[in-house]
Amino acid sequence: MVPRWLLQLLCLAGGILQALAQTDSIGFISIDCGLPGEGGYIDDTTKLAYVPDTGFIDSGTNHNISAEYLRPIQSRRSYNLRSFPDGTRNCYTLRSLVRGLKYLVRASFTYGNYDGLSRPPASFDLHIGVNFWTTVNMWSWSDPLGGAVTVEAIVVVPDDMVQVCLVNTGGGTPFISSLDLRPLKMKLYPQVTATQGLVLYARLNAGQANDSYIVRYPDDPHDRIWTPWFDATIWTEMSTTGRVHNGDEDFFLPPTAVMQTALTPRNASWSIDFSWDAEPRPDDPAPGYIAIMHFAELQLIDTNAVREFYVSINGKP
Repeated sequence: MVPRWLLQLLCLAGGILQALAQTDSIGFISIDCGLPGEGGYIDDTTKLAYVPDTGFIDSGTNHNISAEYLRPIQSRRSYNLRSFPDGTRNCYTLRSLVRGLKYLVRASFTYGNYDGLSRPPASFDLHIGVNFWTTVNMWSWSDPLGGAVTVEAIVVVPDDMVQVCLVNTGGGTPFISSLDLRPLKMKLYPQVTATQGLVLYARLNAGQANDSYIVRYPDDPHDRIWTPWFDATIWTEMSTTGRVHNGDEDFFLPPTAVMQTALTPRNASWSIDFSWDAEPRPDDPAPGYIAIMHFAELQLIDTNAVREFYVSINGKP
């Protein structure tokens, strides 16, 4: 039996953890899809260099999104895109990789009524090499016309190059706004092997009360995107500026900027709940999910005191 190639990944972080600093971006590939010309630019937030996609693909057409969907909070990468009205399968080729290394692959999509039809594609598929990655469905998001959809996977690349392919499944013209690739240390995410990858379902920064504060590079040297998760009506925020060092056997290394906040219920008898809906496919009717939770004590407690609690899934310990 061939192991399932992709499992869903959920990350939940709270507390503080000091990871080793890694401020360089060696091996990063950052592509602004549909960017005209041959010159790139430095991203205002991450200070990473983005380049046009002309050296990575030779099909498709460039477009700008409609002016009405240009928003100050958007990244520059969402202003343009490449669409693929012709052919069933169109692939980006990313080269000069390290054979057998783990990589984070991320793609984003902002429709922005680029074609003037006010009709985003219902769905299209993404593949990494020959393997199915995910289905992009703009209509499953709250703002299908102007909002951004971002998908992410962690995989082992078996060669010195990898292809990321957009596959037309009859649901409308595929398009893409940006494509990122980030190398990872081999000890990270031990669930990822040559025969199994992880697809991100959610990565949450627990206790971050500022809902516009997104943590990524350089605060996370691996450029993972951590989104705030906090509800002031039921939770209390905890935070610190101190440091707690991670253990030698930490296989995930959540960044300090994420671990400096946590949350706790306003009422000690309440629980902290999160849930998700399984997304079965005909070829994967019972998808597997992995939940990764990070904990660290942020408060000074009495020497003999112990903070303890139970974690259960579907009511089972």
